[in-house]
Amino acid sequence: MIRNIFRSNLGSLPLLCRRRDLATIRSAMLTLIVALLATSPVLVLAAPPDPVLEWIDVMNTTVLTAGTAPNVTSRVVALVSASVFDAVNGIEPRFRPLQVRPEAPHNASQRAAAIQAAYAILLNLYPAQSGTLTIRRNASLEALASTEKAESIAAGVAWGQTVADAIWTSRLTDGFTPPPPPFLGAPVVGVWRPTPPANASGATPQIATMTPWVLTRPSQFRLPPPLALNSPEYAADLNEVKVMGSLSSSMRTSDQSELALFWALNTPLAWNRITAQISAERGLSLTENAHLFALLNLTLSDALIACWDSKYRYVFWRPITAIRAGLTPADADPLWEPWLDSLTGTPAHPEYPSAHSSMSGAAAFILAAAFGENTDFSLTSEIRPGTTRSFHNFSDAIAEIADARVFGGIHFRTSCLRANTLGRAVADYVSRHAMPERGHDRNDDKD
Repeated sequence: MIRNIFRSNLGSLPLLCRRRDLATIRSAMLTLIVALLATSPVLVLAAPPDPVLEWIDVMNTTVLTAGTAPNVTSRVVALVSASVFDAVNGIEPRFRPLQVRPEAPHNASQRAAAIQAAYAILLNLYPAQSGTLTIRRNASLEALASTEKAESIAAGVAWGQTVADAIWTSRLTDGFTPPPPPFLGAPVVGVWRPTPPANASGATPQIATMTPWVLTRPSQFRLPPPLALNSPEYAADLNEVKVMGSLSSSMRTSDQSELALFWALNTPLAWNRITAQISAERGLSLTENAHLFALLNLTLSDALIACWDSKYRYVFWRPITAIRAGLTPADADPLWEPWLDSLTGTPAHPEYPSAHSSMSGAAAFILAAAFGENTDFSLTSEIRPGTTRSFHNFSDAIAEIADARVFGGIHFRTSCLRANTLGRAVADYVSRHAMPERGHDRNDDKD
């Protein structure tokens, strides 16, 4: 039957060619293709999942399983995404590389390279989960066998490992290790000191001086000092958190109580889940995902470094300390407790500025630039399983996050607002200086 179709549709082609009737030739060829598709069985192979999205999910699970704190997670997500980006981009260069020159074998599989790069970094960070990670890596590679050649997959794996090794080695001297001596602040008015119930020393003070990924230095966007303790603005901030953030507050609505608990999550992972959701809906390509997640996560990491620079420069006290101690003994409320003591307690590091708002402001800037400010998205919190909150734009989410930290009793309002400004400044700088598309000049404005 197929032979007859060829004969009936191709028989007239010589005459058509003599007449140079290209439009009619195209029509005849289209008729032929449609006829072949209608009469021949077509084997459709399902494309393997996008390994960038797949391994962002693996990263999320791995970090949550290990119970990694959000401040440390910011370094984890940057390591993974930087490695995946340079691995993918190094095979078919579309953007300027981050650290590793694009010298991959011409036949290397981008998908295999992405899988191996993510796997190698997570294995270095979480050796205790090596069994689970190796099972996931093997399954991811096996899924490629139906669409890619074995030698291409092997070349991709080798290249992905090369990139991951190079980036891992480069960050061994970024200042994250070894940890410094415990940071205890001081029992002085306005100064941070360990907070109950854990009374832990200041978390990861070394991040304040860690080598940024893109920023020129941690202090590049250092904020001005926190509000003066004798200012009316500070008095207003203190009164708001004292009333709205109290464990026993009668002024806080049930939804305000819930959102404070909901956002007590791992901030970098939350924004990675949001990005993955929107990316899947928009149908981004493998290369586009590798670039977007690298941009997001390098920004999150540098925003956290910039935040920590201000935190450990000003060492401002937390609401629980400010309210219990008071500016004078007459102001003290020694029995006051924050709402988040019911779940996570006060984070063990100085108050100003808010880390959550710094990273969230940075992430919102990157995603609004990529997808548009008025983008619908939703998020489920690992802290409140089964609870999902939805938004019609990024600004509403940022405003809710600021409310969550105040209503949780762990931050002053000004700290959240200024942190958002800090995060956006970092994001703007990173987006203009990191991984531009090849052939496009960098915007090297003086900053």
